[in-house]
Amino acid sequence: MIEGDAIDCMIALPGQLFYSTQIPACLWFLAKDKSNGIARDKKLRDRRGEILFIDARKLGYMVDRTRRELSDGDVAQIADAYHRWREGSGYEDVPGFCKSADLESIRGHGYVLTSGRYVGAAAAEEDDVPFEEQMAELSAKLGEQFEESAKLEVAIRENLGGLGYDF
Repeated sequence: MIEGDAIDCMIALPGQLFYSTQIPACLWFLAKDKSNGIARDKKLRDRRGEILFIDARKLGYMVDRTRRELSDGDVAQIADAYHRWREGSGYEDVPGFCKSADLESIRGHGYVLTSGRYVGAAAAEEDDVPFEEQMAELSAKLGEQFEESAKLEVAIRENLGGLGYDF
């Protein structure tokens, strides 16, 4: 299917989307012909030799403790990335979310079609506070919490002692 250029897009979905299973699912979009074409009223670009990988495993929200749902915004984000890629209208790879991989790259990964392997990790947020300053602030806060913990421990021991439970 890979060498025959039948796979258009792979979308990795989060777990707990379905009542019958908690495992994550993956949508495979197949295409007979990925050369130039028309879908509805949109002209499609030549996508031969490429597969779009979308990693949507971090999207969605928990409806209850066992089931997750994708919001309308999540679905729109996925659909927008796919349509932009197919149409060639402003698509850009987004680290941690989507990546257009060529067949050479897929061969190099041993034909593994796991989205996370291609999209990579999302860019980490940069902050302007130097590490030493952050560490000093966090250490001071931890010291305050240790002091509060010691006070609470004494109060608990006194209360339990008053009830006849000594340590």
